[in-house]
Order: sequence, then C-alpha cells, then structure tokens
Amino acid sequence: MTASLNPGNSPGRSLADLLRALRDGDLEAVDLAAACLARIAAEEPEIRAFVHLDPAGALARARALDASRKAGKPPGPLHGLPVGVKDIIDTADMPTAYGSPLHEGRRPGTDAALVTRLRQAGAVIIGKTVTSEFATFAAGPTRNPHDKGRTPGGSSSGSAAAVASGMVPAALATQTNGSIIRPASYCGIVGFKPSFGLLPRTGILPQAELLDQPGFMTTDVQGAAVLLAALTEPGLLDASHIGSPALPRLAFVPGPYWDQVSPASRALIEAFVRSLGPEVERLDLPKSFAEASPALGDLLMHGLATELDVDYRRGRALMSPILVDLIERGQSIGDPALARARRLRETLRQEFAAIAAPFDALITAATTHVAGPFEAGTGDPILASIWTFLGAPSLSLPGLTLEGMPLGLQLVGREQGDADLLAAATWLEKRLSHWQP
Repeated sequence: MTASLNPGNSPGRSLADLLRALRDGDLEAVDLAAACLARIAAEEPEIRAFVHLDPAGALARARALDASRKAGKPPGPLHGLPVGVKDIIDTADMPTAYGSPLHEGRRPGTDAALVTRLRQAGAVIIGKTVTSEFATFAAGPTRNPHDKGRTPGGSSSGSAAAVASGMVPAALATQTNGSIIRPASYCGIVGFKPSFGLLPRTGILPQAELLDQPGFMTTDVQGAAVLLAALTEPGLLDASHIGSPALPRLAFVPGPYWDQVSPASRALIEAFVRSLGPEVERLDLPKSFAEASPALGDLLMHGLATELDVDYRRGRALMSPILVDLIERGQSIGDPALARARRLRETLRQEFAAIAAPFDALITAATTHVAGPFEAGTGDPILASIWTFLGAPSLSLPGLTLEGMPLGLQLVGREQGDADLLAAATWLEKRLSHWQP
C-alpha cells in the first residue's frame, strides 16, 4: 500500500478492513502510518485538525509493531491502527495543553488510562487533535472538511475533522454536553459516546464529574464497535450480535427541544423515519425532560468554576470572554441548585430507563441544523444535552445531507445498552446508505 492511500474514507476500506489487513500481514503498520502522515501533510494546512504531530514516533511505533507480528507475537485488537487523541487527554510522550495558552507546552508525566489501553491494544498514536479552549465553546482553528468556511463543531473539533478528511481512521474524543455528537454530525462521520462510566476518565481534563464522558470518532458503526470492544474492560460488552440482520426495536423521540431544530432538518429526519415503516412508533418524553439542559448547565458551569479555579485566578486575562463568563456564572451557583440538578438527574434516569427498556435505539436529531459559518462559533449542543445528562449511550450516524452538507441522525440507547445501540445503528446505517428523500 502506497503513501497516497486515503486511509480513513477510501471506498471499501473500513476500520475493520484495515485491522484485518494489518493483522494478516497484507498491510504493514508502517505503510499505513506513512499513508496517514502523507494525508495529513496534504490536508492539514487548510483543515488544521492537529495541534501536535509526532511523525518519527508514529513510524517507530509502527515498525516495532510490524517486527513483533513478524516474530510471531499475537497482535492486539487495534494492531497498527493510527489514532488521533484529543488535546485534553494526557499523553506522556506529547504535550497536552487543553487548547489554552495557559498550558502551552504542558507535558504530563503519564498517559491517561484510555491512552494506556490504546497502546496496549496496539494502536499507533499519530498526534494530538485540536480542542476548543478547555473543551468549552471558544473555537480552535479547525475547519470543516466539507466546507472550510464552516465550523466542524466543538469541542472535539480536531478529532472529527481528522477522521472526516481521512487523516486517521479513528480519534479519541470527549463529551460533557454535545462535544462528540455535534462535531460528528457536522463532519459526516460516526461519533459515539458510550454509557457513562464505561470508559475510564483518569488523565482526562475534568469539567463536571457527573457529565464528563470519553468516546471516539470513526468512519462507520462497525469501527465504533471494534474500538469499544478493545477499550472496555473484558466481559463488560457483549458485541456478538452487532451486524445481525435482525430488525431492531426502534422509536422516534423528537424530544423537548425539537422546536429548536430547523424546519428543513425536521422534515428530512421525519421523512427518513417514515421510510422505516409503521413499526417505528413516536414517543413523546414527559415535560420534565425539558429541565435537563438547564440542570446540565448548572452542573457544568459549577464544575468549570471548581476545576479551573487556579487557572482563572492566575490567568483570567488569557481566557476567552465566553469561558470567563461560564466560570463566573458557575461561581454563583450554590448548593441548593446543585442538589436540585442531581436529584433531577436521578429522577430522569429512572424515568428514562422505563421509557427506553422496550427499545434497542431511539431516533432523534443530532444537531439543530447543518454546520454554520466558522465565525459564528461551534454550534448549539442542546440536542445532545438530555442524553449526556442521563449518561445514556448516544451515537451520531451519518447519511443525511442538507444544503450540500452532512446532517447526523442521533441514536440513543438504554444505559449500559451500548451493544444493542450499536447493533441498531449498524442496521440503520445500511438503510441510510440506500435511502433517497
């Protein structure tokens, strides 16, 4: 395989295909790493998905993996797979600066737990992807690969753009509100946020203890399933039925923020849902679920005020106005408001468990519309807020197009129902690939 390969989105070359070729020796890890680096060299000047690259380290790691396989050692589940890592996730051999000048050049002493698992599984870390400032709303320089005048979303902007442009087949991301789902929708890739607590958070910038959730970006649902199986603790995930042709149990859930979705986006999503047949029923959530976004806001802003207190006191002048505003609003949120938010979270989680129990996946909108102009910011995360608040697994599925731009379809599962969600997403992925509005 030559260095001209577009590894992420070459037709017919899925993440699982790449891993099979790497494992069988039909593709050498060093060739795939070189192909990714060549793609980055071609695309990065305009897209700006990476804040740090380590070509020499990536190629050395890939050569070592090739030598290990040739020596007869069993390859790991992610053997030779090039991966980008969001710049709020610690890497011992690369800087982790949180998208802020306050931490420029920061070198963590150890890898984040998730990075350790990546390395143990045989992945090749290509570099660190751009994040919004402290993973909030002040955008980095990354552009949307589909239209460089538009935002890729945030805060996992670099991870989404790197996968969408074929620089890497996968990237680690995080979500505390809508930071996986929104960029994945805007960039036309799969973004998957597993159930709360399924992946480790040690070594990842903390924002809000009940909300921070790592996940990843990839090009297809099977790739997300492979990554999840490789990065969870053994025995936590039964993925044996993912890819089954069995009809999943689905429902359409507009949700309390449906009126904030653009009319054109609503019409497109509803048309696709109708095409699935009458078996897909419509569910309306109780009115109490509309309180999720404000409660999430209280937990998030208080968390930012707490976690970034030292940075705020020593470097407020180097923070963006929007971050300063979030921190200062968080400083005024007292214990009664936090207690109300926590009680609401537990109440809604119990209610949602009963609502979601009969289904493998709930279908809803991922974003209010397609990606907007770069100068207008990273977009509104509100369509992901409920599911982040509840800790439910969620996935942005590409396949819809509006105004010449991708529009993700959000799928939500039961808490700890990640395998059922991925199985339903695989089935819907095939339907979307043949559907015409």
